Order: sequence, then structure tokens, then C-alpha cells
Amino acid sequence: MDPRVENIGVVLVGHGVPATDCPARLVGELMALEWSSGGHSQRIAQLDAQIRDWPRHGGNDPYKEGFERLAAVLRPLLPVGLFAVAYNEFCRPSVPEGIEELIRQGAVRVLVVPTMMTPGGVHSEKDIPRAIRQVQEKYPDVSIEYLWPFDLKQVAALLASQVKRTLER
Repeated sequence: MDPRVENIGVVLVGHGVPATDCPARLVGELMALEWSSGGHSQRIAQLDAQIRDWPRHGGNDPYKEGFERLAAVLRPLLPVGLFAVAYNEFCRPSVPEGIEELIRQGAVRVLVVPTMMTPGGVHSEKDIPRAIRQVQEKYPDVSIEYLWPFDLKQVAALLASQVKRTLER
């Protein structure tokens, strides 16, 4: 591998979902507390960890399984030395955990790529940038770049190619 890119990493960020067998009351309480304006940060952190740490497998988290299949197809296409997946919510590793894992592996530059492609979403516009800032404060000597927003013409071309492929069958 080109030594110029061996210490560059990519973190692919997915949304994340609760495991299907995780009690709905935990998720409901977490969501209610996150949307309230009270000082519940300790309880939020506790619930977040409990939901993220819930045991996962293909039977109870098909999203994670599908996301990791996408990551496995993407990985060989990337001209970088390091790669990780991360989840915005409900699942581990979190965005900060994914970035920090690459830094532990020697990354001096980390490119964060979300799978959320459309403008206007709270995760892509607020949550992920906030998580990146938290890590950047801890590692000021590491370049962490958020590769968003996407070029909407490229996103539209991808979607149009899917439609065209279907029509050609």
C-alpha cells in the first residue's frame, strides 16, 4: 500500500437501530428523555449504553448485518489503510468509538462518511458533526474530516441507475 495513505482511515457511519428483542420501554424512555429539555444526561447515557450494548446477531438486528455487508463491499474499493464502521445511535461502535479505534491503529487523518445522503436530517447535520467535534477536541493533532453533504447530482445518478437497471430487466 502507498505509505501516503496507510495512516488514513475511513469511518462509514450508519444510522443504527435497536435490536428487535431489546425492550421497547428502554428505547421509548431514551427517546422521550432525549426530546425533553430536562437535565437527564446521566439516565440518557445509561439507557444509550444499555441499548448499544444489547447482544446483536442477524436475527435481532438485520440492519447491522446489512450495513456490515455494505461495508465489506466498500472496503476493497477504498484507497486507504484503515477502515471502521460506526453507528449514529442504538448500536456499537458509536461514531466517537469508531474514529478513536482508527486513531489507536495509527490514523493521522480520518474521513467520516455517513450513509445518510439527503440534506435536512438531524443526524447528518447535527449529531454526527457533534460527535466528530468531541473526538477532535481530544485529538487535536489528528485531521478528522466529515465528507458531507453529498453532491445531490451524484446521489440522483445512483438512484436513477437503480431505476434504469430495473427497467432493463
